[in-house]
Amino acid sequence: MTAIRGQDHDRIAAVGYGSETGNAQEYAEEVGHLLERLHFQTVVTTLDAFEPASLAQSDFLIVVVSTTGQGDLPINAQLIWKKLLRRKLPPDYLGNVNFTSFGLGDSSYPQFNWAARKLHKRLLQLGAHEICQRGEADEQHEEGQDASWIPWSATLRQCILDEYPLKPGIDPIPEAVLLKPKWLLSSGLDVKTDQSCTKGSESQSADGQPYANGVSGDGKPSLIYGNGVSESGIRRISVTIEENKRVTPLDHWQDVRHLHLSSPSRVDYDPGDVLTIYPLNSNEDINIILTSMDWKDNAEQTLRFEATDRMQISDLYQSSPLTMAQQHHGRLTLRKLLTHHLDIRAIPRRSFFSTIAHFTDDPFQKERLLEFADPKYIDELYDYTTRPRRSILEVLQEFNTVKIPWQWAAHVFPELRGRQFSIASGGSRKQLSVQGTSFELLVAIIKYKTVIRRLREGVCTRYIAGLPTGTDMTVTVQRGGLHVHASEAQRPVIMIGPGTGIAPMRSLIWERYHLHQLHLGTSHKGGHDPATSCGAIGETVLFYGCRNKEADFFYHEEWGTLKSHMPLRVFTAFSRDQAAKIYVQDILRQQSELVSDLLISKSGLVYVCGSSGKMPQAVRTALTDIFERCGEMSHAEAEKYLQNMEKEGRYKQETW
Repeated sequence: MTAIRGQDHDRIAAVGYGSETGNAQEYAEEVGHLLERLHFQTVVTTLDAFEPASLAQSDFLIVVVSTTGQGDLPINAQLIWKKLLRRKLPPDYLGNVNFTSFGLGDSSYPQFNWAARKLHKRLLQLGAHEICQRGEADEQHEEGQDASWIPWSATLRQCILDEYPLKPGIDPIPEAVLLKPKWLLSSGLDVKTDQSCTKGSESQSADGQPYANGVSGDGKPSLIYGNGVSESGIRRISVTIEENKRVTPLDHWQDVRHLHLSSPSRVDYDPGDVLTIYPLNSNEDINIILTSMDWKDNAEQTLRFEATDRMQISDLYQSSPLTMAQQHHGRLTLRKLLTHHLDIRAIPRRSFFSTIAHFTDDPFQKERLLEFADPKYIDELYDYTTRPRRSILEVLQEFNTVKIPWQWAAHVFPELRGRQFSIASGGSRKQLSVQGTSFELLVAIIKYKTVIRRLREGVCTRYIAGLPTGTDMTVTVQRGGLHVHASEAQRPVIMIGPGTGIAPMRSLIWERYHLHQLHLGTSHKGGHDPATSCGAIGETVLFYGCRNKEADFFYHEEWGTLKSHMPLRVFTAFSRDQAAKIYVQDILRQQSELVSDLLISKSGLVYVCGSSGKMPQAVRTALTDIFERCGEMSHAEAEKYLQNMEKEGRYKQETW
């Protein structure tokens, strides 16, 4: 096995990513490896790590960005976006910058890849030069985002070679040569005294003390996450699980939980905001990895991250990976990394196979791993990994001659990330009876059998399912993508939220009920306080869909009570309670006169939440049909009307 850094001279490239769930970051890191093989020094970091003026310091810039919410940039790319929008910037501000971009999106959203498109356009407006045609990936593609990524990255490689040809006698570093990462794990040094690897912000608990790796200052289990509080508004708080209750029958096909969390902190949140839970890997899975990789003897030794080439580390890459893992009261160990930080249940990417192929001497297994890493065999890779949801853990069990050096663990395994859940509480349900904040979540536990008849469980939801009442942990809260404002409460609203998509809709209903009660209170007193009252609440109409009325009609007992106290109507579609399946789009058409009146005559709002599969497009089709029939529009006019609703912020979608 030969390792090489591959940076023979001073060619510098920057790769900036904006990522909400980690996908864009993983693709950005792949670009970084591609560039290293072309003999560039590379910096791979969040877009917010850049100042606009620093973008020109590299030979060129590659942007990889996903789209969230209503065409928004991810939270770690919003600061630079605001800076780039400054009116005082001249049109030649980035005249020395060469760049290209790649967007990750979901075509079930109306604002497909908007973040990448508008960022790319703004860079051009500021004088930057596009050296390779931008690319876009669609999560809805039957072969996933790699279907677009692989051909685009090949085109990018050729563009770079054309624009920045290698010096005579220097060839690209072949794929068969293993690139050593910028950081490797090392043993023998207490991480508390390792000043070289603890640069950056420190993670702190609510009382200002740094968190341990999975242990809070009082010794209770906690979770590690991200890079601390940022200007973008992510807030970390301590919570206690007050209730973890299954709300579907035991014989129902899906286990759905209602979680009630309490926090002593005062946290202001709105409908559509999200709470992130950070899972831990199970001891069973960890022991399988430790045993299969022959790491058991190293599991408890003290570790630190060590730069493999300190002279080449840019100021933008001075913090080691998993920064939070280094700042704790205890020791950083391999077992702690596997428990809190490394995702061993993720579906492996192509780069995973190319890396682990270097860690086996078995010719047959090496050949097979390299085939999965070869872009020519993308169909085979998809059939082996994505279609059956095969995990990294299973791959390593099947390719049992692979022995990854423990020093490479944090480079080979992806980061274990938190999972976001829409908050289901609102209005008066946000506050505890005593000081503090209440959060309610509706969580579907992911557990099913694949096409190869193997059991699959979601890492986070399996963790959640096993959390007992009274568990203390650390979570983060951030703004969601619906952008609900109290000033809109007077307008009629149509909410479409099948399944667990009801969570943000429930939050909005309780919020509108709370505002309605405030309005009644000020009306009875004969006054009007703009701070607490926004006038009479507009009509609130919920379209809800599920399989069975008796099994998964979530929160149905609340709607009857609320309807007697506020202008609320609820229409339901129980798809399996009759011979012919009925869905929310069918109920929308049945109520076409009402929908037309609220959306056309009264300029109402629409919120769509739930699965990102066929439902969002089916709802859009139903609405355009209604506009045609009841609004006396042509098909083109109906489509245009819906598009205008989106531009005006009257049609918003949050799906997952």
